[in-house]
Amino acid sequence: MIPSAVLDRAAGALLGAACGDALGVPYEFAPRLAQGRIPEMIGGGLGPYEPGEYSDDTQMAVCIAEALRDHDDPRSPQALERTARGFLNWFHGGASDVGVQTARILEDTDRSLTERGGDAAEVMTGRSDRMFEVGERCAGNGSLMRTAPLALAHLNDPQGLARSAARYSHLTHGDPLAAQACVLWCEAVRHAIAHGTYDGVRGGLDLLPSSVRGEWAARLDEAEKEPPTTFAPNGFVVSALQAAWSAIVHAPGDESSPDRYAAPVMAAVRVGDDTDTVAAIAGALVGARWGRSAIPAAYLEVVHGWPGYRAEGLGGLAEVILLRHTRQAD
Repeated sequence: MIPSAVLDRAAGALLGAACGDALGVPYEFAPRLAQGRIPEMIGGGLGPYEPGEYSDDTQMAVCIAEALRDHDDPRSPQALERTARGFLNWFHGGASDVGVQTARILEDTDRSLTERGGDAAEVMTGRSDRMFEVGERCAGNGSLMRTAPLALAHLNDPQGLARSAARYSHLTHGDPLAAQACVLWCEAVRHAIAHGTYDGVRGGLDLLPSSVRGEWAARLDEAEKEPPTTFAPNGFVVSALQAAWSAIVHAPGDESSPDRYAAPVMAAVRVGDDTDTVAAIAGALVGARWGRSAIPAAYLEVVHGWPGYRAEGLGGLAEVILLRHTRQAD
């Protein structure tokens, strides 16, 4: 039996990301908000989006979540293919905004499959590898923003989560920095769901190659020392993670605070630049720490997006993944 608090935090991870995403949508690449201004889910942005509508961050996370819902082994060829095909279906039928790097990979993959057929996940990963090998910039934040659902499928398996996070990042991002950021943040989300603390942020360092742990520890130190606005622009995966963590550290909340979800996520929006992505990254961890029950009802009433999810559906999806994969582990 999974404790109700763990189920609440599992739903909070997916809903927290979606609400952060929708809260950041109106301010993406716009002038930075003043510290006293309260971000609102008013829509607009690059979509333009409806009030409460989430963007590509959550849309792509849903593709991963649905694959985890339908497959027992997250790293099986079937689950990866389901995810890759989900990305392509989204790209053609639901994408309202797509990052430049991700768009390149998906366009190249689609062209290759049309010309030669094959396995979408293998083709996509090959395109990702090639981009890195030829020296193109490919350490954007586009894989970090979407991989939090993997924590739901590895509640008691940090090593397996690290392998899955790296593999799913690799679908579109060939730079190891992107995979390392996903490993670190997914472990933070997993630990928060399982234990209700932020200790997994530092704990995730042990899952990284020993040669890079010191560098990532220094990046976390910097995020904890400097104000969140230091980390803009934040299209780079490292600065995106630092921006999200700095926002959480500098507006942490506590058990008694009614703003324990909203305050750090609003701080993430106020960082500026890629506001929906930084707030989605932060929101996944804050939601995993405090649970669905800490997310303002006003957010949950309006949050929605492709391919038709609202709060109840996203929360239910998170619980189904957690239950399915916890039973498999047992």
